[in-house]
Amino acid sequence: MHASSPIALDETSIRYGGWRIVGVCFLVATFGWALGFYGQSVYLAELQRVHGWPASTISGATTFFYLFGALLVAFLSEAMRAFGPRNCLLAGVVAMAAATALLGQITAPWQLYAVNALLALGWAGTSLGAVTNTLGLWFDRKRGMAISLALNGASFGGIVGVPLLVVAIGGFGFAGATIAAAVAMIVLLVPVILIFVGRPPRASSVAFAGNSTPVADAPSSSQIRARAFRDIGFLTLAIAFALVLFAQVGFIVHLISFLDPVIGRERAAVAVSLLTLMAVVGRVLFSTVIDRLNQRLASAISFVSQALALTVIINSRNEALLFCACALFGFSVGNLITLPALIVQREFDARSFGVLVSLITAVTQVTYAFGPGIIGLLRDASGSYAVPFYVCMSLQLIAAVLIMVRGRKQMPSW
Repeated sequence: MHASSPIALDETSIRYGGWRIVGVCFLVATFGWALGFYGQSVYLAELQRVHGWPASTISGATTFFYLFGALLVAFLSEAMRAFGPRNCLLAGVVAMAAATALLGQITAPWQLYAVNALLALGWAGTSLGAVTNTLGLWFDRKRGMAISLALNGASFGGIVGVPLLVVAIGGFGFAGATIAAAVAMIVLLVPVILIFVGRPPRASSVAFAGNSTPVADAPSSSQIRARAFRDIGFLTLAIAFALVLFAQVGFIVHLISFLDPVIGRERAAVAVSLLTLMAVVGRVLFSTVIDRLNQRLASAISFVSQALALTVIINSRNEALLFCACALFGFSVGNLITLPALIVQREFDARSFGVLVSLITAVTQVTYAFGPGIIGLLRDASGSYAVPFYVCMSLQLIAAVLIMVRGRKQMPSW
């Protein structure tokens, strides 16, 4: 069945065309996270080496990248509605490839900010908001599984993409490696998107018209956002995941620095790899049952498990125990970027799905953009990682309580 044809098969069938979209989104997420998220640490080191710029200048551009990207993601659903998923994905791929190539050519700090603005456009079109919005057009009953499987590309980008980028830098230099990465992204993704991402099934395109006619009485995006910020269920969902992702991103960025004096740099790197691998394992295992779970309760349990892992990491110097704690923390890392979309799907009007997912993604991205910097400031002020990691643990526990507050039940016409 062609991707643009109407629904002819059930989502549970392996022959359903939506599963090809999952494969496309997996590839998009692989490049999006490798070059947009994980690649930031590589860019920082190389720009320091090549230009000798202060770390604060480069990391400031990274914070700008996340904040500007969050602003763009907030309006992604409108772009999907106006231009369709194929054009939005293509725009994201082209923007990220162009920005990646330009990173190796810049000669002044102001250029770094300009390139990061373009990179933010690419990030908005290839990361969480784009993947969940796209798959929301093809899936309903199996949306949780589809999103979980596709977002394994994010972990794959960190496991494989970043090491390949580092190897390429060693072989071709920074400028040559960024051009090679950009060309690979264009060559691999553009044909795949053009071939497989067609018109969404009519039954799934209520909220995202694409090439169809939207429902006449569907609320506007501005109305949906205004209602969301007055809705207790949405606020507890957004704030809880913002707190958790702030703690999660801040902790992961500083994990090697924390473990280095305890178990050594090489074993610290292995611990981070184990954490990333367990994120894949957790996401795959959850994908088989996630659509049938109480998703707020599953979120709360995930938050508490990360808090327990942090407690062990802070207080233990036993190598085996530290590895187990990193594995426990990593088991829920992948699911915490999947669960918000599934809770939105279950609790709110289907016509609001794209706007609300984009809004939550924007809120959480703005919040976690400051995570690494604030954790670093707390570490410098206290003299150790104990205080900032206890802060992270506290945020996880607060979020576990908050996520269980649903507010009053909404009417179907929310």
